[in-house]
Amino acid sequence: MSETPDATELARMVRDGEASAAELINAAVARSEAVNNKLNAVIHPLYEQARSAARQPVDGPFAGVPFLTKDLMCAEAGDPYHAGNKALRDANAVAEHDTNLAVMFRDAGLINIGRTNTPEFGGTITTEPASHGPCRNPWNTDYSTGGSSGGSAAAVAAGVVPIGHANDGGGSIRIPASECGLFGLKPSRGRVSHGPSHGEAWGGAAIEGVVSRSVRDSATMLDAISRVWPGDPYHAPLPSQPFSTAPTSEPGKLRVGLLTTSAWGAVHPECVTAVERTGQLLEQLGHEVDYGAPEAMFTDDFFEDFRVVLSVVMALDVADVGRRIGRTATKDDFESDTWALAKSGTTVSGTEYLEAIEGFQRYTRHMLDWWSPSEGTGHDLLITPVIAEPPPRIGVLRDPVTGGQRQGDLLKFTAQFNVSGQPAMSVPMHWTSDDLPVGVQVVGAYASEFQLLSVAGQLEMAAPWANRRPTVFAE
Repeated sequence: MSETPDATELARMVRDGEASAAELINAAVARSEAVNNKLNAVIHPLYEQARSAARQPVDGPFAGVPFLTKDLMCAEAGDPYHAGNKALRDANAVAEHDTNLAVMFRDAGLINIGRTNTPEFGGTITTEPASHGPCRNPWNTDYSTGGSSGGSAAAVAAGVVPIGHANDGGGSIRIPASECGLFGLKPSRGRVSHGPSHGEAWGGAAIEGVVSRSVRDSATMLDAISRVWPGDPYHAPLPSQPFSTAPTSEPGKLRVGLLTTSAWGAVHPECVTAVERTGQLLEQLGHEVDYGAPEAMFTDDFFEDFRVVLSVVMALDVADVGRRIGRTATKDDFESDTWALAKSGTTVSGTEYLEAIEGFQRYTRHMLDWWSPSEGTGHDLLITPVIAEPPPRIGVLRDPVTGGQRQGDLLKFTAQFNVSGQPAMSVPMHWTSDDLPVGVQVVGAYASEFQLLSVAGQLEMAAPWANRRPTVFAE
């Protein structure tokens, strides 16, 4: 089976005159139209707008490459913006301004062909919003894509575009990447600007990024979106070399810890196997591998602080919907769990909120000790499952009675690193016997994306995944 060109290769084809941007966009639109009725990944097609953009001069590392943006956080003025919410959908709401990220994507030469499905305000780990209906996994359409970047992940996995926008407040890049068989890197806190309207998101827990089929695409993209913008409250330090050189750079011998269990409940054998096989492969590649993890991994106080911060964020989102639709938003404008969380957020005092933020900061220091040669064990990497089970079926996590508990059953390994601000990636290292993807999470010290991308390049070379095709794939 021939390999589908990644974004880096498509951009080379445009630069070398082997294809035009217009040809790439028309082909991507045709692929989207061929599979989207099965997946419900692209909810706002922008095909004519994309065709118009492709007729203009293009420049940048991804000049002329078709792209999709998640319908949350990143936005271009005048494009639809519903954030998974039915009131914004019914009001035909559009973005009021360009975000810094949208400008950086455009400056990279990407041409946006549409916006992708997302759960309401990104508040859950499956993409099944009441506003636009469930997004379906191209490996098996009875299964979830994960969330909250499930629409982008489904479209990239199905071959519509080679790379797509995603963001991550508790696992929302890594979980869809895991469930859809993609590579997904959550950058370090402060790596990507949230401006112009925001300095940080979710109390510093959320960060922007992409999902892709190749490591080099994500690496080059990280260079493109790591620009320091005036007014950003902080920025992660940049490496001495471009991120794009990392996948072909030798990482040296690293000390790697494996974690296959959780104090919060059972871990499925398939997820254990994925971690153990990755550990064995890393050992064969010359790394020192043992079992071990930070003591802070399963601290119960962490989730309470996270709940407080997220409830206040949801209360703000609810208020913003009212402003944008021109009336007071009511319970009927939201999904029941969003409304309940937002209402609890209105009861949080300023003191309680700041206590939760300081809890985040204490947790960060405690977590990062494990990576410190002077304070902890001096590990370079931690390998864990992304979620504690293979992809669940559509509807399981949205069941009004059992859905919340089932989400807790899965969400054991990702949100910790949103709070700590560390970079973490999902690497597609395993498939179940019924051909469902199971990613592994690889976590590094703060601002160590170059090292992570270097290790990802090793894994991609040793256990290539690019030629694997889901059931729903647009050639």
